[in-house]
Amino acid sequence: MDIFDKFSALKTRTDLVEKLGVDPFGVKFDTILNATRGLIGNQEIILAGTNNYLGLTFDPDCIEASVNALKKHGTGTTGSRIANGSYEEHVDLENALAKHTGMESAVIFSTGYQTNLAAIATLAGPKDVLFIDADSHACIIDGCRLSAAPTIRFRHNSPSDLEKRLIRQGEIEGGIALVVIEGMYSMFGDKAPIKEFVEVCERHGAYLYIDEAHSFGIFGPTGCGLAEEEGVLDRVDFISGTFSKSLASIGGFCLSRHKAFEVTRKAMRAYMFTASPTPSNVAAARAALDKIAEKPELRKNLKERSEQLHAGLLALGLELCAPPGPIIAVRRPNELIAATEWNWLMENGIYVNLAVPPGTPQSSSLLRISLSAAHTKEDIDLILAGFSQLSQLGDAMTARAQEVLAAQ
Repeated sequence: MDIFDKFSALKTRTDLVEKLGVDPFGVKFDTILNATRGLIGNQEIILAGTNNYLGLTFDPDCIEASVNALKKHGTGTTGSRIANGSYEEHVDLENALAKHTGMESAVIFSTGYQTNLAAIATLAGPKDVLFIDADSHACIIDGCRLSAAPTIRFRHNSPSDLEKRLIRQGEIEGGIALVVIEGMYSMFGDKAPIKEFVEVCERHGAYLYIDEAHSFGIFGPTGCGLAEEEGVLDRVDFISGTFSKSLASIGGFCLSRHKAFEVTRKAMRAYMFTASPTPSNVAAARAALDKIAEKPELRKNLKERSEQLHAGLLALGLELCAPPGPIIAVRRPNELIAATEWNWLMENGIYVNLAVPPGTPQSSSLLRISLSAAHTKEDIDLILAGFSQLSQLGDAMTARAQEVLAAQ
């Protein structure tokens, strides 16, 4: 028995997709020119799959803040905040996040994934019960696995199904119910009815934890996310998010309206036993947070470009997975056709994400687009032109996929 035999089915799928052209999961850009353009060799590619929602990765103030922190503190922290102490940048960003959102406590982490591992696994103990959306992100699922609490799934974006399961569970002796949902879901781009979930949780005394990784900075009058947009931010117990989307860096955060959340710093293993975020990354996120507060026009342009692309793709007769938003997922018949079309788009200078099972809801095969406030109307026209040409090649794309499959 070889240790890698367990991956034989995955290798077969991977080999098949790679026969179509470029490996969609191993793309290497030689240069990133700006928030919307990259180079592969000498070919310029329009970037429409980076999650750079506000386009701040090349913002001069974000770059300057990062460089200054790098020069001041060096390249890394070389340890955890529990062991090595905090840098002023760590504390400043936590205070700024708490103030911006009106929360009582803010804790930052080295990645967004780590945030949910740490917070969920710690908040839900052996006497508690976790209730999670059926389409939860992998980091939420893994946080639940690390927790000693049992996990109950409810139907995707269904407050009524959550309520049924809370009623069925009944009183939790010596423990609490912790409900975990997302704001905007990363694959389809669909949004949770957050106010309805808040009301269900309040009726049953459950705590509500919302992952706003893909919605923070994008929605709400001040960019605090969908909970703010629906007017219930002050009624949500915990908000998690990442620096790697709208905040143009790498890291994560968990916010709480409960001051007592601070004590978990000394209980969250994924916070206590890993190196803290580098000051340069934290400083970039801090500068990006100021942009979120000061530049509502970024959200406005992102909304307009999302509506433009969504309408254009619908006009081409394509099946889209959600209403207009910064994530637009185009449903394709199967994995091979999606991969064939993905390669054609890349050959023609358009980078989107290929999203396939098991990482997608409903075993869907998708061409996933994520837009940026840095995209222009002309950029969207270029993307639509590419999809228009691709639609006209439907039979050829199918034939190419079948040819590769037959040769397998």
